[in-house]
Amino acid sequence: MAHSPKITFIGAGSSVFMRNIVGDILQRPAMQNAHVALMDIDPKRLAESEAIANKMVETLGCGANITATTDQRAALDGAHFVIVAFQIGGYDPCTITDFDVPKKFGLRQTIADTLGVGGIMRGLRTVPHLWSICEDMLELCPDATLLQYVNPMAINTWAIARKFPQIRQVGLCHSVQGTAKELAHDLDIDPQTVRYECAGINHIAFMLKFEQQMADGSRRDLYPDLHAAYRTGRAPKENEHNPRCPNLVRYEMMKRLGYFVTESSEHFAEYVPWFIKEGREDLLERFRIPLDEYPTRCVEQIESWAAERERLSQGARMEIGSSHEYASSIVNSIWTGTPSVIHGNVANHGLIDNLPQGCAVEVACLVDSNGVQPTRVGALPPQLAALMQSSVSVQGLVVEALMTENPAHIYHAAMMDPHTGAELDLDQIWALVDDLRGAHGDWLPGWARATGAARVA
Repeated sequence: MAHSPKITFIGAGSSVFMRNIVGDILQRPAMQNAHVALMDIDPKRLAESEAIANKMVETLGCGANITATTDQRAALDGAHFVIVAFQIGGYDPCTITDFDVPKKFGLRQTIADTLGVGGIMRGLRTVPHLWSICEDMLELCPDATLLQYVNPMAINTWAIARKFPQIRQVGLCHSVQGTAKELAHDLDIDPQTVRYECAGINHIAFMLKFEQQMADGSRRDLYPDLHAAYRTGRAPKENEHNPRCPNLVRYEMMKRLGYFVTESSEHFAEYVPWFIKEGREDLLERFRIPLDEYPTRCVEQIESWAAERERLSQGARMEIGSSHEYASSIVNSIWTGTPSVIHGNVANHGLIDNLPQGCAVEVACLVDSNGVQPTRVGALPPQLAALMQSSVSVQGLVVEALMTENPAHIYHAAMMDPHTGAELDLDQIWALVDDLRGAHGDWLPGWARATGAARVA
């Protein structure tokens, strides 16, 4: 094994996320002399990220080597770890298209990056490039571990496992650990005392157990406290992550299903048919669901980063904190053998009995020098598996479209999507997909592009 690892970051132009992930990694003692290879197709953004990474090295006083390139193959050559965090088509034009075209049909969304027509189109744009990375990895760094931070997470993970099963990969999200912290905040307890078991699919995993470790070593079930807090109005407290959207949707789902879901309320509201409905503005108000949340957040992040960039350019001191992302613990555990536990997205090979084998599931994983090792869950409560299955069906059809290059499955996926099917009839769904295919044009793989004139209203 090399003395220090090479860690490749593809999509490094996402400067804020790069700073969080690389900052976490460089604070690990075993990573002090790592080679961090930054790669992005945008030279300007890449140069900004390179400057930030070098400033982190200087601030931390470590010996890490930062390189930057627009050449994907050069970045991957000899890598031990590959971190991917990119968005094909970006906010402008592709995210805007994924919101604006459905709105013309009366289909409203909040995030549109995981499920629904927005998630479907993002998957079609994204997976081919992930496949190209995997193809290069097999040639240039076949033993590397792929840490995949790209949405739609489940579609991507499933599609990689189907076409490149030999790639060591894990899809990563922060929703599980973030949810545990939020619930501890709602109950006014120390997050360090919380113990939980969680499983499902990305963005629709559930806290199967949620307990508090007591001083005498026993554990106390916290679900009665959560139900009581919601019933009496003491929870949810204001959402520190997003004040526009308190976790009312998630608490309501706990009330109905008995378990708490890991993804934010604004995300979850568009995965199901019950909260965003034409003519039911009362539901939006009651559950405080922010439509067009992702475009709003994108604009805010762009403005915030512009201000931060200006501050740093004037010589301001760089603050290097610690995020709750899993990347640094995975890299450290595989490289040093020091074990850690994460929740990762992996192929369902005997892990969850009542979800389809091969689909992407999110489960606890042990990480050490043997890599990422998922743990078996068994059968989920049937009501939870049934809810997840509606999403898995959509994901599977998108993966099938990609594997077979059959555009008919794009329409089938949209047809089966719970929120889309609750709002639009079949003719509307077909017309909407026609228009999205036309509007996205060359951002889609050739087989998925519209063959005739797009019917954009």
